[in-house]
Amino acid sequence: MTIQLNSDNNLTLHDAFRSQLHTLLSEELSRFSEHITRLEVHLSDENGHKEGLNDKKCILEARLEGMKPIAVTNIANNHEQAVEGAIDKLKTSLTTIFGRLSNH
Repeated sequence: MTIQLNSDNNLTLHDAFRSQLHTLLSEELSRFSEHITRLEVHLSDENGHKEGLNDKKCILEARLEGMKPIAVTNIANNHEQAVEGAIDKLKTSLTTIFGRLSNH
């Protein structure tokens, strides 16, 4: 599973945060890693440099082997919470998709 991190112009991803994200995503999605060919992470700050609640957005797009890609979005107060929420949504979607496939 290849993990690609993207950010908007309002956000700079430092190496430590990139490493932390890569580790978190790899561990949390390890159960599905054989089915995911690429995982794209899109982080953005909806309000730019202005302060605000729930303005950090994370979109996770999973490219699945032999299937259409799926994407989930989560918005939170900081990027860590946005990523964790998006991971939970993606795990739920993948569990549903692969659960249906195994039932047929």
